[in-house]
Amino acid sequence: MRKTFEMVSSYQPAGDQPAAIAGLVEGLQDGEAFQTLLGVTGSGKTYTIANVIKTVQRPTIIMAHNKTLAAQLYGEMKGFFPNNAVEYFVSYYDYYQPEAYVPASDTYIAKDASVNEQIEQLRLSATKALMEREDVILIATVSAIYGLGDPDQYLSMMLQLRLGDKISQRDILVRLATMQYSRNDFEMYRGTFRVRGDVIDVYPAEAEQYAVRIELFDDEVEALSWFDPLTGEIISKVTRISVYPKSHYVTPRERVIETIEKVKVELKARLDELRSLNKLVEAQRLEERTRLDIEMMMELGYCQGIENYSRYLSGRGEGEAPPTLIDYLPKNALMVIDESHVTIPQIGGMYKGDRSRKENLVNYGFRLPSAMDNRPMKFDEFEKLMPQTIFVSATPAVYEKQHSSKIVEQVVRPTGLLDPLLEVRPATTQVDDLLGEIRLCVDKGQRVLVTTLTKRMAEDLTDYLEDHQVRVRYLHSDIDTVERIEIIRDLRQGEFDVLVGINLLREGLDIPEVALVAILDADKEGFLRSERSLIQTIGRAARNTEGRAILYADKRTKSMELAISESERRREKQIAFNLQQGITPTALNKKVTDILEHSPYASKPGRKGTDLKVAESNGGYGDLDLAKLKPAELAKMIKQTEKAMYAAAKSLNFEEAAQLRDELKQLKAGMVGIGNLR
Repeated sequence: MRKTFEMVSSYQPAGDQPAAIAGLVEGLQDGEAFQTLLGVTGSGKTYTIANVIKTVQRPTIIMAHNKTLAAQLYGEMKGFFPNNAVEYFVSYYDYYQPEAYVPASDTYIAKDASVNEQIEQLRLSATKALMEREDVILIATVSAIYGLGDPDQYLSMMLQLRLGDKISQRDILVRLATMQYSRNDFEMYRGTFRVRGDVIDVYPAEAEQYAVRIELFDDEVEALSWFDPLTGEIISKVTRISVYPKSHYVTPRERVIETIEKVKVELKARLDELRSLNKLVEAQRLEERTRLDIEMMMELGYCQGIENYSRYLSGRGEGEAPPTLIDYLPKNALMVIDESHVTIPQIGGMYKGDRSRKENLVNYGFRLPSAMDNRPMKFDEFEKLMPQTIFVSATPAVYEKQHSSKIVEQVVRPTGLLDPLLEVRPATTQVDDLLGEIRLCVDKGQRVLVTTLTKRMAEDLTDYLEDHQVRVRYLHSDIDTVERIEIIRDLRQGEFDVLVGINLLREGLDIPEVALVAILDADKEGFLRSERSLIQTIGRAARNTEGRAILYADKRTKSMELAISESERRREKQIAFNLQQGITPTALNKKVTDILEHSPYASKPGRKGTDLKVAESNGGYGDLDLAKLKPAELAKMIKQTEKAMYAAAKSLNFEEAAQLRDELKQLKAGMVGIGNLR
C-alpha cells in the first residue's frame, strides 16, 4: 500500500502563503519545468514548500549549498513530516585531502580522507528509501552531483530472501562478502555478520537500531526476523528481507574482471603515447602504479583509489557523466533548490576545479586519462537530469529569472513582521558610530550582526570592540560546521552580544534576537556588496519587531539604491497587509533549540551529566549540560560510552547496554556533519 505524505503542523497557511502554494501546485500540474518562489526572510518558505509536497504527493529532493542549511531544512522537514521518510545526504568526509600533483615544486599529495560512519549510514539509508518508498523527502548538498555507484549495479548486488527460498549457507555468506560485509562472531556493528550454526545475523550498513536474523533448515530459509543487535530481542517476524550492500561502490566480480582487461588496454596505449613523447619517467611511474592497482583488484576486488576507474566500473562511455544521486531519484520526483542564487553557481563551479587537478595527475603519469571521468557532473549534464524544479530564494539570480516560466512572490509575512528600517550613514566614522549603536542595543537585550569586507578588518574590529568591553565573537571560514552552530546558539542565548563576520551569515540560519545589522563599507561595489548580497544581509534583521539595518557608505551605489528600493517596496506591502488584516507585528517566539531540534546536528540540550569519568563509571549523566560540550569532548564521551555499551552487552547485562545505547544515540547526533561543507 502506498504511504502518503502526512503533514503535522499547528499552523494554517497565511499571508502570501495560500496564493504561493496554489501557484506552485498549479505550475507543477501544468507541467512547468522551472518555477521560482521569491520568498523574503521570515515569510515561511519552508512551510510553503512542505504544503506543496503534501498537495502533490511526490518524492522530493531539496538541495542546499552547505551542511548548516541542509541540517536546518532536515530539522524543519522532519518536524513537518514525522511519519514519512525524511532523509539526509551530504558529504561523508570528516577530513578530505584529494590526490594532487604540483609540478612547480614536484610535490605529489596522496589522497587522505576520514569518513564519518554516521553520515555514511544516513547516505545509505537515503538511497534505500528512494528505492523502497514513495513518501521520501531527501535533503542534500552539492555532494549529490559527485560520482556515486551505479544504481542498477547497487540493486543487483542486494541480497533478497523470502521464507521457503532454497539457498545454501555458503551462498549467503559469499553474497555478504561480495557486498563488502565482514564476519565478526564476537560483536555486532553496522556492516558485519556473524554465523552460529544455521543462524546468520546481519547488521545492515544503512540500519541504525535493528539487525536481520536468517534461520536455515538445511538449504531452506525457515525463519526471518528483525532483532535488536544489542539485546538480541526479536522485534518482528517477517516473510521477506532485503539487505543492501555496505557501500554504493560495490561491483560484481564479473564487472571487476572486465574493468581490469579494459585498464590493461588503456595502459598499453597510454604508455606507447608517453614513450613516443620521450616522457620516460611519467611512463614508468604510470606503469608501476597501474599494475599495482590491477593486482589489488584481481586479488581483493578493489584497490586504493578505485573510483578513478569508475568509467569502466559503471559501464559508461568516455566523457559520459558519472552515476550520481540524481540517478537514484524516481521518475516522478520533484526538485527544490534552496537559496538558489548561491546553490546554482556552486553546482556550476564544481567541475572545472576538479578538472584542473586531474589534468596534472594525468599529464605527469600518476593516473590514466580515464580518471578524468571520475568527476562531478558538468552543469549542462545536471540540467538534463533535473526533474520539475522549484527555485527558492529571496533574491533570485539571472539564471532563475531566465529559466522560470513562473515567479511566485511570497513577500508578506504571516507574523506581520516588517523589513528592517534602513539608514545610510557616513563610512568615515563607521566604527565609532557602530560602537554607540551596539551599546544602545545591548542595553535593550538585543543582538547585533556586523559584516566587514575582509578577514583582517573583521579581526581588527573584533579586537577593538573587545577593548571597549563589548562581548563579541568573530565567525570566520576556519570554523567547522558544528562549532558555527554552537556560536550562533550562544549568540541567541546571550553568551555574547555582537557577531562579526564577512560572508557567512547572508543565507541560512535565522536569529530572531538580532535587532541590528551593520554593513560596513556598503559602497564598495563587488560580490559582497551587490544588490543580492545587501538584500540578504539586511534580511537577517527581519525577524525582530525592532529590526534595523545601517549601511555605512560615503556614496550611494547602484546596488545600494536597488537594495534599498526593494526593501522599502516589501516593507510597504507588508504594512498595507497588516492594516488590511488588523495584524500587529509579533516577534518570533522560536526556542533556541528549535533551530536544529530535529536535525542530525542536534545535541539534545537539557540532558545532564556530572563529568566524563563519572559518566563512564555509572553509565548515566548527572549535572553536565551536554549541549555545551566542545566537539572534542563530545567525541571522547562517545568513545567512552560506546566502549561501556559493548562491555555491558558482552557481559550479558542487556538492560545497562540498552540504556547506554540510548545515551550513545543522543551523543552521536551532535557529531554528524563535522567536516567540510560539500
